[in-house]
Amino acid sequence: MKDGAAGVVLWDLESALRWAESRSIWPLTFGLACCAIEMMGAFASHFDLERFGIFPRASPRQADLMIVSGTVTAKMAERIRQLYEQMPTPRYVIAMGACATAGGPYWQHGYHVVKGVDKVIPVDIYVPGCPPRPEALIDGILKLREKIERG
Repeated sequence: MKDGAAGVVLWDLESALRWAESRSIWPLTFGLACCAIEMMGAFASHFDLERFGIFPRASPRQADLMIVSGTVTAKMAERIRQLYEQMPTPRYVIAMGACATAGGPYWQHGYHVVKGVDKVIPVDIYVPGCPPRPEALIDGILKLREKIERG
């Protein structure tokens, strides 16, 4: 600041609310297979997702992000839909791993596997890999933050 002028920030209320929402994401972790181990690694001390304001919740009523990691079977699809509907709006979904995004190695011969969680609930961000590293999940969450800020 020069000449003693005070800094002024002008921001409309909607932009401020979107910024605050993007900085306080509470995920409902829904680990179904081996990708869940990598997701847990992202929440552990080495990667520390809490530094981004991301605190995992055990209840869908307290969560605004569902991270589906692993193989979605036909029996699990209805439970995923129920949990998604119990989440308050606005709500977001990240499909983590090849199985959650497209059925994984079971896509062709597995009659019991849903060919992607987007057949059950709407997905906002896809994180590819088998299993994706924690860094890939963190990148997906940061992309979701940008998407929330844009509205």
